[in-house]
Amino acid sequence: MKRPRTTYVQSRKAAMFAAAVNILEILAALGLTVTVLTGSSALMGRSGSIARTAVVFLALIVILGAVVDIREAISAIRVHADVNSLDETVQAMTLQNRQLRVQRHDFLNHLQVVYSLMEMGEYDEAMGYISRVYGDIRSVGKNLKTASAPVNALLMAKTQECRERGIQMETEVRARWEDLPIADWEICRCLGNLIDNARDALKDTKHPRIWVTLTEDVKGYGFQIRNNGPRIPENVMESIFEAGFSLKGEGRGMGLYITRQTLREAGGDIRVESGDRSTAFIAHFPRNAGKAEEAPPEAK
Repeated sequence: MKRPRTTYVQSRKAAMFAAAVNILEILAALGLTVTVLTGSSALMGRSGSIARTAVVFLALIVILGAVVDIREAISAIRVHADVNSLDETVQAMTLQNRQLRVQRHDFLNHLQVVYSLMEMGEYDEAMGYISRVYGDIRSVGKNLKTASAPVNALLMAKTQECRERGIQMETEVRARWEDLPIADWEICRCLGNLIDNARDALKDTKHPRIWVTLTEDVKGYGFQIRNNGPRIPENVMESIFEAGFSLKGEGRGMGLYITRQTLREAGGDIRVESGDRSTAFIAHFPRNAGKAEEAPPEAK
């Protein structure tokens, strides 16, 4: 069952609110400490010195507790993002399994129909029937070319989502993507974020299309997500990878930021090229995580 996006957004807001409250506590404790140390005459002498020491000690405890809470709040935000991505990966794999079972069932039915037509001598009709079902079988096979089951599942799920929205999504797999240095669910999060963004960008586009290309060479792996939507405005090109930046409303704007952070932690990176006819996000990551390459390769 899909975790509602509103739950994730509310949890992230709660963690950010907790971090903000604790920052205010730190500032208040620091202010109190400075006030006490700069001291009034009422706090002078032996008893005043003890009181002052006690206040400073309590302030330090508050500051330490607030720092720990802030660290935990930041960790909670990251965990929520990871869990959300894992949920999407599981959903994609569940959908793939369901579709493969349906395809297997349909394939057996198709064989029976073709066999019956040939048994009756209707060879032209049998050939026509095979041609009609070939496209459906080929569309499934195109998404089963990588060595990563989660990636295959994601591509199949996104292809189905796009088809339901009237968007043609074409996938070209030029590599096996075996032994990836990034966890399967993390690379699925990157691909899923970019495909979703491409899909949203095509809202008012006639004949909307998305092209997904997966590549590989001796240095590492790469992928490109391209769509034929409108150009990204020049004044926001430098901001789209910043945390929280979005043109889609509240609760958005983390997808591209998380994608870039994930790739950079693995020694890779991502860039965007946008023109009048199409927009492409081009990414790469090396075979060995932590070894950065000079620039993302073109996915032609």
